[in-house]
Amino acid sequence: MRASRPLAALTGFALLGIALTACQDQASGQIVARNDGRVVQTLTNPSVRGCHRFPGGVTHVTNLTQSSLRMYTTRDCTVPAGGAYDFVDIGATDQVVRSTGLWNSFDFAPE
Repeated sequence: MRASRPLAALTGFALLGIALTACQDQASGQIVARNDGRVVQTLTNPSVRGCHRFPGGVTHVTNLTQSSLRMYTTRDCTVPAGGAYDFVDIGATDQVVRSTGLWNSFDFAPE
């Protein structure tokens, strides 16, 4: 059974689209950072690579991307001695616990 040329071309474009989507360097969506209710930063389609810093500490983060976040109190996405990072899942909103201090940076959790 032979496939028509338009069907073969459409199938090829669909497979190419799937392949390109799987290799994205950006997280689709937005991250909204607030400090005591005031929006400090909104990131749209941020890179999934590396550490991202907030301009000053933030108290709330809304993750509207398709990737989970790891939140840090340090400026360089490291965990201080005796500390830990916080996890903000896809589509979630979270706020810092007063005892940990403000979030200063984040990166994307590995899939």
